[in-house]
Amino acid sequence: MSTVTAPATPLTQLSAWKSLQTHYEEVRSLHLRQLFKHDPGRGTRLTAEAEGIYLDYSKHRITDETLKLLIELAEQSNLRPRIDAMFRGDKINVTENRAVLHVALRARKGEKIFVDGEDVVPEVHEVLDRMSAFSDRVRSGEWKGHTGKPIKNVINIGIGGSDLGPVMAYEALRHYSRRDMTFRFVSNVDGTDFAEATHDLDAEETLFIISSKTFTTLETMTNAHTARSWALKKLGDDTAIAKHFVAVSTNAEEVTKFGIDTKNMFGFWDWVGGRYSMDSAIGLSTMLAIGPENFRKMLAGFHAIDEHFRTTPFERNLPVLMGLLSLWYNDFFDAQTVAVLPYEQYLKRFPAYLQQLTMESNGKHVTLSGEHVGYQTGPIFWGEPGTNGQHSFYQLIHQGTKLIPCDFIGFSKTLNPLGNHHDLLMANVLAQTEALAFGKTPEEVRAEGTPDWLVPHRVFEGNRPTNTILLEELTPEALGKLVALYEHSVFTQGAIWQIDSFDQWGVELGKVLAKKIVGELEGKEPGGKHDSSTNALIERYKKQRG
Repeated sequence: MSTVTAPATPLTQLSAWKSLQTHYEEVRSLHLRQLFKHDPGRGTRLTAEAEGIYLDYSKHRITDETLKLLIELAEQSNLRPRIDAMFRGDKINVTENRAVLHVALRARKGEKIFVDGEDVVPEVHEVLDRMSAFSDRVRSGEWKGHTGKPIKNVINIGIGGSDLGPVMAYEALRHYSRRDMTFRFVSNVDGTDFAEATHDLDAEETLFIISSKTFTTLETMTNAHTARSWALKKLGDDTAIAKHFVAVSTNAEEVTKFGIDTKNMFGFWDWVGGRYSMDSAIGLSTMLAIGPENFRKMLAGFHAIDEHFRTTPFERNLPVLMGLLSLWYNDFFDAQTVAVLPYEQYLKRFPAYLQQLTMESNGKHVTLSGEHVGYQTGPIFWGEPGTNGQHSFYQLIHQGTKLIPCDFIGFSKTLNPLGNHHDLLMANVLAQTEALAFGKTPEEVRAEGTPDWLVPHRVFEGNRPTNTILLEELTPEALGKLVALYEHSVFTQGAIWQIDSFDQWGVELGKVLAKKIVGELEGKEPGGKHDSSTNALIERYKKQRG
């Protein structure tokens, strides 16, 4: 049976929730200008630090009472037993009756984590060792393609978690990657994605990683068979497939049928959700890019935050604090989005990665027991790297009518020192959070000599909440810590909302209907089976396609 440790009492009936509702009415009109004026030490007191991550949450519309009530809510929601259940290997993914053990992917050798009575840590390290040996062979040139040429190009074919994690990690750690190798990623079933990824590559020097647990995912296998045809057009011989394709999968039969040697099949487990899998064999492309040693440093970063989350009291627990603050705005201020703003160009794909991690996890409308929720769950995550966003959407954050909590992520050291670029970059981080918090009053605008008619346009209301997340430098270890920070923040929110953060039934219906419609588009199935809109669109498409 699945283990459910959520409280029997509905969330909105918990005393801490009711107290927060009352408290919200008392503090909703407080301005950050007042809060800082009456508490000069607030900027250093409302901070937390662990494992090289410094979190400044002082620029939030909260008081000490807010924090006390939010932590009480976490305790009444059985967050600690839920955390323990996950690390223990209990089947907390109740709708699929599965354990949730991405934390086992970065457990150290010798640690013990059990699923159905079996310690899974040795299996994890066996796969890691095989990945390392394979990566070393490819990176050293020992692994040769069908015609005897070493591999210079690696293309990862996957979708969802089998793509977003590897893409984000490669871009984030490009500084550490092999510059004499090309790494590309294909996910979209749109043929343009594949065509552009391969147009300037030589099949003799190209290795494809097909990432699909079942080896039946429609988009991934469509792209995989296209890749097979592309490679054979140059290589000619079916036996070449074994030298140019490897699989991240658990379906040995389909992998063999495709032509891949199962010695080059790297497995993972049903207790690893796709959006939590970048540090499993799904990260093979990452390891090929940055090398096994750096990959293991990334895992060590994950593990450090895992242990922090598992053992640290809530009032100093970084993921718990971030999760509670996000819930505070989502459920009480009706803030519908969160902007993630990394001031680090290498993290340009980090917001897109977080979109799946957060919204696929907590975009749920029923509780663990199947009851419809009576409150908002997962907010919308979005963002761009700074300073690009400042010249795009920051106008709305500063002066728009929507409340948008923001996470600003910065690093004290740059990997690419160029003149005063980094000081200028980080000055913008600090200035933006200050401006969002305190704004500019009409009196301040007038004092600058602004005409009365222009004053309203130049006023900044402020009181816009932000986290500032500061790390020393973007290393593989730091990336692991940053991802784990958000993973566990997502867990915190899902546990309090009493939802299953680890299933994703919402992605299924569209896929099922697409399989039906493709037969009609190709003329293999009769049309007219849908609503009038869909039927008309199918006919228009067929007519225009010719």
